[in-house]
Amino acid sequence: MNLSDQKHPQEDNDRQMITRLLQANMTDENLADLARLRIRYQNFPGARDLQRNLNLALQQWGLTEEELFEKTRKIHSQKKVYQRHNEDEEDWS
Repeated sequence: MNLSDQKHPQEDNDRQMITRLLQANMTDENLADLARLRIRYQNFPGARDLQRNLNLALQQWGLTEEELFEKTRKIHSQKKVYQRHNEDEEDWS
């Protein structure tokens, strides 16, 4: 860890999700979660272990990043992936 590394505000919750993804099958929801987290941590100055585990999940499913994004674009165009109790709540941070 570099001294300039930052801790992402969602890091603790994301760590649990990434651990689950590493043990999960490739479903539409899991693909969407992996893509969302890859975007979140892309070029983020920190959480390097999470970034490595995201890469590992991608490898386990035999996908490139471009294939992942292609699949998730198709999924999102066909249906709503996330169902939230509070529709006003967003997870963009």
